Amino acid sequence: MDQLDDTIHQPVRLRIVAALKALPKGEQIEFVRLKEIVRTTEGNLGAHVAVLEKAGYVEISKDFAAKRPRTRIAITAVGRRAFTLYVDQLKRIIDGNE
Repeated sequence: MDQLDDTIHQPVRLRIVAALKALPKGEQIEFVRLKEIVRTTEGNLGAHVAVLEKAGYVEISKDFAAKRPRTRIAITAVGRRAFTLYVDQLKRIIDGNE
């Protein structure tokens, strides 16, 4: 299992990337909605999203909607590729090919 991507392998980050990968390409999700999907606290989600952003797996955009701050997150092409490789690696492990 040494070949698994440590950035994605952490359980909360795995749930984040899986949720983002399920979105249509180019779509973003609001931070609050992602927090509900991942079922974690704002602080925990923020810390994990920051790690994913540093790895180039997600992009974060901030703006205002009806004068309220809004944070949205999207998976990048690099993140999509990393998640696909991660899942392929897991399948090989499960199938006994690793």
